[in-house]
Amino acid sequence: MTQTQASSAGGWAEPKPTALLVLADGTVLEGFGLGATGHAVGEVCFNTAMTGYEEILTDPSYAGQIITFTFPHIGNVGTNEEDIESLNLAARPGACGIILNTAITSPSNYRATRGLNDWLKSRDIIGLSGIDTRALTALIREKGMPNAVIAHDPAGKFDVDALKKQAREWPGLVGMDLVPMVTSCQHFNWDETEWVWGKGYGRLTSPEFHVVAINYGVKRNILRLLASAGCKVTVVPATATADEIMALKPDGVFLSNGPGDPAETGKYAVPVIREVVASGTPTFGICLGHQMLGIAVGGTTQKMHQGHHGANHPVKDVTTGKVEITSMNHGFALDKDSLPANVEQTHFSLFDGSNCGIALKDKPVFSVQYHPEASPGPRDSHYLFTRFVDMMRQNKRKSA
Repeated sequence: MTQTQASSAGGWAEPKPTALLVLADGTVLEGFGLGATGHAVGEVCFNTAMTGYEEILTDPSYAGQIITFTFPHIGNVGTNEEDIESLNLAARPGACGIILNTAITSPSNYRATRGLNDWLKSRDIIGLSGIDTRALTALIREKGMPNAVIAHDPAGKFDVDALKKQAREWPGLVGMDLVPMVTSCQHFNWDETEWVWGKGYGRLTSPEFHVVAINYGVKRNILRLLASAGCKVTVVPATATADEIMALKPDGVFLSNGPGDPAETGKYAVPVIREVVASGTPTFGICLGHQMLGIAVGGTTQKMHQGHHGANHPVKDVTTGKVEITSMNHGFALDKDSLPANVEQTHFSLFDGSNCGIALKDKPVFSVQYHPEASPGPRDSHYLFTRFVDMMRQNKRKSA
């Protein structure tokens, strides 16, 4: 930590902290503020990814969470307008706070349009640097993901007692439906395809299939990979009814990722998913969509101790025997022991054995817990989009 000369005694004094992380148990961690000023409350998790911080911070699934990056050098490649994952390019939805070990350096990348600090300010995300993120990560691993308030005041003036009270009284993510914060209000079409080096993003011109994507907080790269696989995509709000969805005559239905407690969002989403599944329409779910599909077919979900957040999680595909390195972001999981007989586990985590994928034995329906769109993360799981397309193709042949 840098030191500044004390003006009064000619000695040395630590710089005054300009940001705090106040945990629900009363623990106060001091650091230096960056990004937006003010304070925000959320659940603190840690992410082990070494790259892709812009994609992580704009993932709507992180709504209600404060991210601790275990990698110390965050911000060194700056930010740009192409790597934002939320559908709303200007507003936050995504993480409400960021915790770093090392102060942000000037960007050094040809794609950068501005530095991370200015970008955080523009998206109203509060940041804190200068704390031991290894110690905070160890605390989360031992005690679980704590509720906390992150606060930034350039003058270093904080009402610590009020911040402690806010952190202590925040109810947490269990029982919280955050999807209304991140879903869209209207139907819209999507035809942008994945990014290609030297060309940027493309456009789908000759779609083979029509997919309706239910938007619980969908990431842009998921929609791009569906379009790249030949799918015209119609995105509908999380509150769309089964009749509204089926009236669009989809070849397939996609259940998107999203934030919050799947059991709570499932109060209105699960009945719709059940009707879609019962119709025999090929269905593919990711993350929150996977969890709510599991509830729809008779399973239950549970809150995880520390969650899975990173781009280095090994998962085994039981159907092929292959191991893939995946990108993950979830604090809830489907209980594999709760699955009924007509549901098979197709993927599981090699870290802790938790469920990472299911498929129905009697319907063209499957889902995974992780993020196969790889934004950020490895591209090992792109094959799942091909699997979905093959499922729709086979279903159309049967119907014909």
